[in-house]
Amino acid sequence: MALDRILVVDDTPIIRKSLEERLRGKRLSVSTAGSIAEAEKRLAANSFDLIFLDMELPDGDGRVFIERMSHSEAKPIVVMITANGSVETVVECMRSGAFDYVTKPFSMTQIDLVMKKASEFQRAVKVTDFLNRDSISRREIIGKSPVVVRLKELIQRVGRTNATVMISGENGTGKELVANEIFLNSQRLNKPFIKVNCAAISETLIESEFFGHEKGSFTGATDQRDGRFELADGGTILLDEISEISLGLQAKLLRVLQEREFERVGGNKTIKVDVRVLATTNRDLFKAVQKGDFREDLYYRLNVFPIQVPPLRDRTGDVELLATHFLERFSREHGIKTAGFSPDGMAGLVAHNWPGNVRELQNVVERAAILTEEGTPITADLMGLASPISASAPTAGSGQATNGSAANSNGIAASGDVVPLHEMEKRAIIQALQQTNGNRTQAAEMLQISIRTLRNKLAEYRESGVELETLT
Repeated sequence: MALDRILVVDDTPIIRKSLEERLRGKRLSVSTAGSIAEAEKRLAANSFDLIFLDMELPDGDGRVFIERMSHSEAKPIVVMITANGSVETVVECMRSGAFDYVTKPFSMTQIDLVMKKASEFQRAVKVTDFLNRDSISRREIIGKSPVVVRLKELIQRVGRTNATVMISGENGTGKELVANEIFLNSQRLNKPFIKVNCAAISETLIESEFFGHEKGSFTGATDQRDGRFELADGGTILLDEISEISLGLQAKLLRVLQEREFERVGGNKTIKVDVRVLATTNRDLFKAVQKGDFREDLYYRLNVFPIQVPPLRDRTGDVELLATHFLERFSREHGIKTAGFSPDGMAGLVAHNWPGNVRELQNVVERAAILTEEGTPITADLMGLASPISASAPTAGSGQATNGSAANSNGIAASGDVVPLHEMEKRAIIQALQQTNGNRTQAAEMLQISIRTLRNKLAEYRESGVELETLT
């Protein structure tokens, strides 16, 4: 991350000239001004990352100029130039809002040092601001099943390296949690961890999100902006749902992975970064490569160390641990006192197929914790799950429907003929598509899910070989 645009404000021509030559030698964009009035014109026309500002100018005091700038949206880093290096002068500079100062006569080594300090400060401020909006989850991976033990071993093994990691798995399995654990086990732990949800950003903006943009590079680009790769310099970047980016952007991403360099949108300056890349996907990327939806060279560049996160149905021994953990957590968060799970409640949790994986289990437990009466155990009925007992063959005189019973108006079998939730989900999607004549946007609205979720579900059905006329 660099301080690209510099403004030198000093009424001494030789100082302006020497600073300009030194900074241009570093391939920086430099403007100069000999007075406050001239500096204000420069600031009105352009934005600057850093200003070298003389304390005493022909038309005013530099400290007053800093105070005026503090009320504007653009707040460049200011380094004061002073002929008086006394403690009182330094304190006055800092109180005015200056980042640092140099005393006349100064050497170019001093200028280089203050530039380095300012660059590190700018980077820390921008990364901190970003991380405040995108905090890191520090929840542990819970489970003792063999597949989870193996998963934790892989995380520890690859975490301490700089290898690129591809994390794949179904929706709700905890791919982002795995990425967080890799970061927390890495040598870059004290460096930035920047996340990009590739599916949540529009195709027209994602290149700017990745690489940043220059002022005026497109409509709405009112100022220069650093991209996520630049913010992650020295640290780690997570490309969440990498399969959602376009083929055009895949080519540009490949260059970053190979060369560790890029240009901002609308810019021509090459920016070099040192970034570790983690990526997640809920799709089979190799199949996407075969279909031509994903670049083969990018696939192999990302797939250096693949990690497959197991679905919850392959780790049923962890369901009780997870459910108990979630119940304790939500009880604390919502101030609810529960008596745990009833025997049929826990049996229902263990027997359920969990098509939505850990995320579905978490939601079911939270909802049940809110609905349960204080001090009473959570039952299978309260969670909307059938216990193994209620799902067994009906006894004589029980009044339950037989296998020949008709389904109700919602397409769900009558009581006694339990339908798995994933089958109910599929039926609901089919019905919504039928009612909207195949309009996916309207169907998603009717189902109260995002269009991306609906698209992923349809892709899952196709990849599993399900033939549905409504999906064509």
